[in-house]
Amino acid sequence: MLNQQTIEKLYALRMRGMADGFTQQQEDPQSAQLSFEERFAMLVDRQWNWRQNRALERRLREGRLQGPACIEDIDFRATRGLDKQVIRPLIQDSDWVRRHQHMFLIGPTGIGKTFLARAFGQKACRDGFTAYFATAAQLFRELELGRADGTYAKKLRALGQVDVLIVDDWAMAPLADTERRAFLEICDERYLTRSTLLTSQLPVAKWHAQIGDATVADSILDRLVHGAHRIELQGDSIRKLKGRNGKKSE
Repeated sequence: MLNQQTIEKLYALRMRGMADGFTQQQEDPQSAQLSFEERFAMLVDRQWNWRQNRALERRLREGRLQGPACIEDIDFRATRGLDKQVIRPLIQDSDWVRRHQHMFLIGPTGIGKTFLARAFGQKACRDGFTAYFATAAQLFRELELGRADGTYAKKLRALGQVDVLIVDDWAMAPLADTERRAFLEICDERYLTRSTLLTSQLPVAKWHAQIGDATVADSILDRLVHGAHRIELQGDSIRKLKGRNGKKSE
């Protein structure tokens, strides 16, 4: 009865990891051979891991990193100019995020840019950072809705605080005036304090024209381009190859 009351109190205190660990110890005869300190340390570890896993689940959910993309599933064998020696230092503890650096994934459709972007975002979440994924169209649509319902400033502030902002299909079409000015505001909010990852079918040299207004384009690119990691992919679509082979890696 006392043990059951203890377990119920642990659940009430939102210490589910410790409660589950305590229940497991009661069911395992070998636990009786351990000292109090050893059993207590195991309970603390269970609670710690439970909290860490919950926090990771929350970061992944709020980051909208749909799909199974992860660094471990990147296919370096595909001929597309993806160099493992370039990727390895970037994924080491997500050092590029820690340094508030930016990353551009550039290449034709079907080459795996979105998968890679989500994989980098997922790795950042695993390393304790927050991320947020959206296509450029989704991002500008959300901001436009924010203007309409009075939440624009709140949305802008949230985008400014996320550690890794991932914008997919960047510069696919010329930006409207409200879009380029909104993106400049985002860049200002994040300048030197956060990381941005952009995927695009267009080379960086063509982004200026797609942004439109020369002054705004200069301001945006000045905040993003200098010192950014550029990963330029090339070759045939591996999406078709993935479909034929039924593989999840890209």
